[in-house]
Formats: sequence, C-alpha cells, structure tokens
Amino acid sequence: MQDTDLYRHLLGLEAPWTVARVALSVKDQRVDVWAEHTQGTSWPCPECGAALAVYDHAPERTWRHLDSCQFMTYLRARPPRVNCPKDGVKQVRLPWAEPKARFTAMFERFAIDVLRETDVLGATRILRISWDEAWHLMEHAVERGRAAKAQRVVQQMGVDEKAAAKGHKYITLVTDLEAGTVEYIGDDRKKESLDAFFAGLSAEQLQGIEAIATDMWEPFLLAIHARVPDAAEKVVFDRFHIMQHIGKAVDTVRKQEHRQLRAEGDETLTKSKYLWLYSQENLPEEHRDRFDELRRSDLKTSRAWAIKETLRHLWDYRSKAWAERHYRRWYFWATHSRLAPMIAAARTIHRHLDNVLTYFKHRITNAVSEGLNSKIQTIKKRAYGFRNRENFKTAIYFHCGGLDLYPATLATTGTH
Repeated sequence: MQDTDLYRHLLGLEAPWTVARVALSVKDQRVDVWAEHTQGTSWPCPECGAALAVYDHAPERTWRHLDSCQFMTYLRARPPRVNCPKDGVKQVRLPWAEPKARFTAMFERFAIDVLRETDVLGATRILRISWDEAWHLMEHAVERGRAAKAQRVVQQMGVDEKAAAKGHKYITLVTDLEAGTVEYIGDDRKKESLDAFFAGLSAEQLQGIEAIATDMWEPFLLAIHARVPDAAEKVVFDRFHIMQHIGKAVDTVRKQEHRQLRAEGDETLTKSKYLWLYSQENLPEEHRDRFDELRRSDLKTSRAWAIKETLRHLWDYRSKAWAERHYRRWYFWATHSRLAPMIAAARTIHRHLDNVLTYFKHRITNAVSEGLNSKIQTIKKRAYGFRNRENFKTAIYFHCGGLDLYPATLATTGTH
C-alpha cells in the first residue's frame, strides 16, 4: 500500500477527496498530508444546498490530525469555494473539520476525551498542543454543545452561588436537579445575576418550573418572585443551607464559651470545633469517646448542638402537619435557650418558615447542586484557581453542563 492510500484510510477521506502526497520529517517528528479533490466535482452551497461548480479555492489551510506512528500529523488542503447566485461566494463544507476549526474532527473528539479526564496542563502534554489551543478546543466544544442543546422546561431547579476567586467574587449557578447538570452561570450573586437567566426563558418554560431549591439570599428571592409564576408556592429553602446556618450559630456559641473557659484556665473545648459540626451518626469513630464526654457535660455548646440536631429531624417527617408540630416545639426550645446566637438563627428561620415547609410539597433539596459544587471545586483545585472568570465558566459548562461536546461527523460534501 502506498503512503497516499494509507493516509487516505487513516484520515477517512472518500471521493471526491483523495491524498495527493505525504511528506515525513523525522527531524521535526511530523507528517504533512496534502488532500485534493477530483476535477469536475459539484459542491453544495453551505447555505442553500444548491449544487454548483467550483468558483475558486481559498488559500491553503492546515489542520492538526491524530498522531500517526507517534508523529504529529497535519492535513493540508485548499478548500474549494462556490459562487451561489443566492448566497454569494462561500467556502464549501469539508468532511474532516468544522468551519473555521484548526483541528480535524477526529482530533477534536480525542482531545475532548483527554480534557475530560485530566487538567488543561496535563492535556497539553498528552496532545502536544499549547495552553491557548487547549482552551480554544474547550471553548469551541462548549459553544457547540450549548448551541445544540434543545430548549426544554427545567421542572426542578437549584439556585446557588459559588466563590469564583478571592475577594468575595462569586458566580451564580442554576442547576437541573433531575438531570444533575449546570444550566446557567451568571456573574456575581446579585438579583440581576439570576434575573438574566429567567429573562431568557419563554412563558411556557417559566410556567413549567415546579420547584426551586435555594438558600435565603434575598437578591435571589427577588429575582425568582419577579419572574416565576406562583413563586411563593415553588420556592423551597434548602435544608443544607438551613442546617449550615444553624451550624454557624452553634460554632458562635462554642467560640464565646471557649474564650470564657480559657480565661479561667479551662481547655475543655480546645480543638473541638469540628466535632460540634458533625451530625451524630457521621462523627468519626476515633472521636466518639471524647465527644460523648463533652456532650454529657454542662456546656452551653452541648445545648446548642442538641438544638441543632433536633432541628435536623424536621425533614424526616412524611406529613407537613407533623413536621409543623415538631418545628413548634423546637422553636420554643431554641428561643428560650438563653443562647443569643441560637435565638437569632431560630428567628431567621421562622421568618422564612413558609418556604421551609414547602419541602413537604416538593421534597427537593440542593444536594445535587452541592454535589456539582464539589465537582466544580475539584476543577478549580486542579487548575490551581482561575484568574480568568470566563475560563472558569467554560470549564464548568465543559465538565458539568451535560452537553454534547463532540463535533458532528460530516459526510462527503461533493458529487461528480
């Protein structure tokens, strides 16, 4: 088999395209392959599909292809152009690459698989491409995937914020709780950050939203109530954030009590911070004996922890009525605990009680969003942070957007 036949098969070229010649450079570890088409071929206009003769050829272009025999391989060709009476002079579609791409479709598919499995720096080493080329591939894949994604109603969604960089710089995330995908990323965590997402939805999509799990962040609530029909019945204050809120109150009690005890020479609460943040069943085995001793002692922190744990059982109930009964007992205990941080936290929750109890209608949480947050944190850690917020957003859509990132496999575009 001649080199030209071998590379025609490796490149997947079919008539009217063929390989004209192959040049190998051992010194540069590179193979260049020139493709050309047969004379007299008619080409469809890329806009209207009309079959037309060749008008002229664009200047020669080069596309990076999959390596062959560990040599970097490049496909070179002069794309034909047609002069359509309706659409003017247009370059025809090529079977090996998408318009304006610098890589063949086969290389892009492989690169996407590599980028999914490793960080950008690792991918550049495996693929032997530059950092900018790797980001170009990711951006192009995300742009293609988002453009191809079908418009649909997200019935159950989560709204959350994520720190994008140091200095209180945030992004707003909207997730599909059923599909487990990131649907939208907005800059900052203002009302406008979320409002822009809802503004892009049709009336049917807005009406189709059944439930929204979110925290008690006022700007998000303002955007939801301004845009989503019957929002008051659809907003569910996420139990993770509620327990996080009450957990911070417990930690405040611990800090205050620890300072007081240390002033008296008592180190009882030293190095106990994280023990009080665990739920009882999740406490590591090696800490159980010490924590049991702390919990049985006459500590304000122990009482605060017990209040926290009792609230956690609210979401175990099947009936809203029984949950309300449990809540009323808990609220009385918390507000009569003489622990100022617990009283303040309980009153905050009480002001938002209606949308705490909507859980018993929709039974959704932001657990999916928190799982995606964990994945996003891993992406951020592997990249050692993102100085460019747009790159961060691209990486989130790439890994968490549920997008079809691959280029289309194009059929032969010419006819004899």
